[in-house]
Amino acid sequence: MTDTPLTNEIAASLDLGVPKGARVVVAMSGGVDSSVTAALVAKAGYDAIGITLQLYDHGVAIQKKGACCAGQDIEDARAVADRLGIPHYVLDYEDRFGDAVMEDFAETYLAGATPIPCVRCNERVKFKDLLHTARDLGAEAMATGHYIRRADGPEGPELRRAADAGKDQSYFLFATTREQLGFLRFPLGHLPKETTRKVAAELGLVVADKPDSQDICFVPEGKYTSVVERLRPGAAEPGEIVTEEGEVLGRHPGVIHYTVGQRRGLDIGGLSEPLYVVRLDSEARQVVVGRRSSLLKGRVRLKELNWIGDGEGFPPGMEVAVKLRSTRPPAPAVTGRDERGPFVDLVTPEEGVAPGQACVLYSPEAGHGRVLGGGWITAAEAPAALTDRPAA
Repeated sequence: MTDTPLTNEIAASLDLGVPKGARVVVAMSGGVDSSVTAALVAKAGYDAIGITLQLYDHGVAIQKKGACCAGQDIEDARAVADRLGIPHYVLDYEDRFGDAVMEDFAETYLAGATPIPCVRCNERVKFKDLLHTARDLGAEAMATGHYIRRADGPEGPELRRAADAGKDQSYFLFATTREQLGFLRFPLGHLPKETTRKVAAELGLVVADKPDSQDICFVPEGKYTSVVERLRPGAAEPGEIVTEEGEVLGRHPGVIHYTVGQRRGLDIGGLSEPLYVVRLDSEARQVVVGRRSSLLKGRVRLKELNWIGDGEGFPPGMEVAVKLRSTRPPAPAVTGRDERGPFVDLVTPEEGVAPGQACVLYSPEAGHGRVLGGGWITAAEAPAALTDRPAA
């Protein structure tokens, strides 16, 4: 292998918090990020073992470029491990992935919500089953190629946003538990993406120019509805497009074809003003539309809360910052809880808050560097519906 000054420099400063020579399992998806992670772990003097999970059907995967954990991507991970001279194993997790991620994906869509299967995959497969496998192999830590940072705080490990804000993946990792944080490591969290690619090129890895995955890994060409229809044949029943007042404006082929905030594709012409999807009622098989002002929401209700901030649980009355979609910046909010459960009140109401998406909580200071946890959005209420906010 040729001289690798950049790789050596980064690896020399890599401290995973376990003794050099300790076994570290690296989750290798076949992409450039996890491949460079494996390289840095090995170069830093740890006993690196690469593990790739086969998660779904090879036939579908081979046809989809830029996916992970199937088909050509497994071969790429194997080639990288060979190049680095580290052991590499492929584990068949297809059944577990199907039950824990794909079935949930279909059920969530059919319920009129918008799922995030990448979070479920991290929560139920990679950071659960794979982590247990790593421990069984005698590893003292598991490293992944996620762009996020782990720091030791006064109450234990903390999750922090990546140094490269454009690649930060904290939104997709809010369900990471404190126990998991004690075992996980993220060597790329302090690096810009361009440096990662430079390391891959310097090492001559076959994935150096491989494009980043843009869509859900098991959804060819971004056609979500085709996957839902394949998993639940005949479940996407047609119904009515109605106004908030109940007036029928047209028909639709199934609620799975729509999402909150959508304007195009409604096929309800002849209106004096544009209308947007404001709610999906799966039981009534209705797509409810309204004016843009109806999209503004101020209180966001949550379930399955995961709290990794200080203290023992989700604290009502706390100032935080929240992200309601992965592409939005954190915005000021206040936590609360009532007889219906936990919620956050947005300081400035937002549009298009969709059930099924995640609400991720961050520290309130400038930069919002620390991830405090988060939950799944179950419902959102208009600003006018807000009652008194909880006392801080």
